[in-house]
Amino acid sequence: MVEEMRHHPESVSGGTSGATTAKVVYILLLASVLIGLTSLIGVIIAYINRSDAPAWLASHYRFQIRTFWIGLLYLFCGILLSGVGIGWLIIIFWAAWLIIRCAKGIKYLDRGAPPPDPATWLT
Repeated sequence: MVEEMRHHPESVSGGTSGATTAKVVYILLLASVLIGLTSLIGVIIAYINRSDAPAWLASHYRFQIRTFWIGLLYLFCGILLSGVGIGWLIIIFWAAWLIIRCAKGIKYLDRGAPPPDPATWLT
């Protein structure tokens, strides 16, 4: 299915504005490492735009929404366990995971291609 969505005409003609919005969401997710509320703004934007987007771009919004919720789970566990020390390792893992995941998403977005597996928990 991913191969079917790659480099469709709508990715070139109709997706410029949507691709810019998706890139803004990735940047807001990245900024959440320093300023936590930006990820909430980003996920709201992703939820609003995913239904109107072409298939390849909708997969980016799905990837971003999953990044928010999975990241929130990792961060919650990290904060919960920070009193026993292992939580700080989870928080560091969350930050690295988020940066890598967003960087990969931006890479595919710039190519006009969907992320390879938007449902993955890893990167």
